[in-house]
Amino acid sequence: MDWISPRKLRKLGILNMNRRNVDYISRYNERAAYPLVDNKLKTKLAVSEYGVKTPELLQVVRQQHEISHFREIAEGLAGFAIKPAKGSGGKGITVITGRDGDDYVKASGARISVAMLERHLTNILAGLYSLAGTPDVAIVEDLVQSTPSLARYSFQGVPDIRIIIFQGYPVMAMLRLATKDSDGKANLHQGAVGVGLDVGTGRSLNAVQFNRPITLHPDTGLALENIQIESWEDMLEMASRCYEATGLGYMGVDLVVDTQKGPLLLELNARPGLAIQMANGEGLVPRLRNIEALKRPHFSPRERVQYAMGAFGKF
Repeated sequence: MDWISPRKLRKLGILNMNRRNVDYISRYNERAAYPLVDNKLKTKLAVSEYGVKTPELLQVVRQQHEISHFREIAEGLAGFAIKPAKGSGGKGITVITGRDGDDYVKASGARISVAMLERHLTNILAGLYSLAGTPDVAIVEDLVQSTPSLARYSFQGVPDIRIIIFQGYPVMAMLRLATKDSDGKANLHQGAVGVGLDVGTGRSLNAVQFNRPITLHPDTGLALENIQIESWEDMLEMASRCYEATGLGYMGVDLVVDTQKGPLLLELNARPGLAIQMANGEGLVPRLRNIEALKRPHFSPRERVQYAMGAFGKF
């Protein structure tokens, strides 16, 4: 295995977990705001007041007896997503992309019966996937149809975009592409590909899988060097508005681009991971210090985005 000294990592401006937790998460995130971002249902309701669109909510399952209504709703749907409101790291999310007779087809291509989906809902309510193992709520959302320009790079799953927002400024971004290893989910820990994105233009920079550099998607075989995100400035502004919606100073904003509805917010993360630095080939620390050093902060999301695009763009 390759090894690099802590001193060299600091010199490269790499943000480590301890420093992230102490200097940024603890310092800039009010504890009172955590329940808002740790609950996907509360997040949807909060951000809607700030013009941030999310996938359409089809059903909220709070009690065991409400699961019987799910069968009726699912009968008329070609695709949908089931999510635990308090889940994290993609755990407990089931994405249905179609039907095969009486069975439903998952994003991975596997077949699943409605009875199995109902058991999954029961497990969610019991807290199997919640952050602290506490009783949870299940939400059923409309299926996101990813724009073809991005969907072709991903393997059996919807690609999403993670943007790190610090004090309302977008400081770093990456595209996450599902793979066979990740079971169709855009989760880096499970084997998804992370593609660093230039904040100034939305163009791809570097790509990694399992923290190793790659140039081609392992399953689609497509080159990852010339990807361009559409409506990039609009996506940055949407992510920036989440600062006003939550009050969190340091967070990850996960977005998707729907072919019909455009950019949509998937979820917020008050403890975003650090692998985004690997995907960008650059550390977060210099960019965070840049924002901390501002004598006159920008008050509107658009102004913050325009500053970040100029300050952190490479092209």
